Amino acid sequence: MMMTTPKPTALIADDEEGPREQLRAALQRLWPELDIVAASEHGVDAWDDFLAHEPALCFLDIRMPGLSGIEVARRMAATATPPQVVFVTAFGDHAVSAFEAGAVDYVMKPVDDARLSQAIDRVKRRLHAAAPGPDLHSLLKQLLPAAAAKPRPIQASLGREIKLIAPEDVIYFESDNRYTRVVYREPGAAKDGEALIRTPLKELLAQLDAEVFWQVHRSVLVNSRCIASALRIDESSMVISLRGRDTQLPVSRQFQSLFKGQ
Repeated sequence: MMMTTPKPTALIADDEEGPREQLRAALQRLWPELDIVAASEHGVDAWDDFLAHEPALCFLDIRMPGLSGIEVARRMAATATPPQVVFVTAFGDHAVSAFEAGAVDYVMKPVDDARLSQAIDRVKRRLHAAAPGPDLHSLLKQLLPAAAAKPRPIQASLGREIKLIAPEDVIYFESDNRYTRVVYREPGAAKDGEALIRTPLKELLAQLDAEVFWQVHRSVLVNSRCIASALRIDESSMVISLRGRDTQLPVSRQFQSLFKGQ
């Protein structure tokens, strides 16, 4: 029986419908074998769609509301299966010269077929060689501007009271279909505080410092300063323990690469 090679998969992210659809049409024309599994409308959705589909290739607009393309790529680069990344930009800013160094590729808007074909050829070579290229995570960290304003407090309703929780006091967030549970340090209290908020986890990602708050599961975002250890249960299962607490939180396969022995 002849084995069939799986189609390469891709995600497109652009907050403007026109350029997003133009890129989709160009890719379908120039690379008909490519399976476009998601066309995300902004950075937060791009990150969520990446976790859902795990595409091999992502075309990311640099300037998007919520999470920028660079911020999304930085999160992707830290997962167990980082994709090849092509940035799409309308601005010939400082980042473009860094992309030319070879860590990632880029195309300018409006997308030109000849330039897009070059990017496709480059991606195909990398996918065929299974080569991640230079350290994308380190490059993106350099390109991201330093955090400016301090994150705003988390506002949670506790009966008739609106509780303002400082982000640094949050231990972890855990979401379900309707609410996000916030577990936080309560100064002077014998036990941790808990509250429910309506803000989805994916929106919180755009508000919090990615260096401090680590996503370890699609439904869990944890303050890394509160993590005591990570325990591998088997080849596919891992849990983390929190400092001074009995709580254990699951770590999905995509995020186990966050925990590596030195």
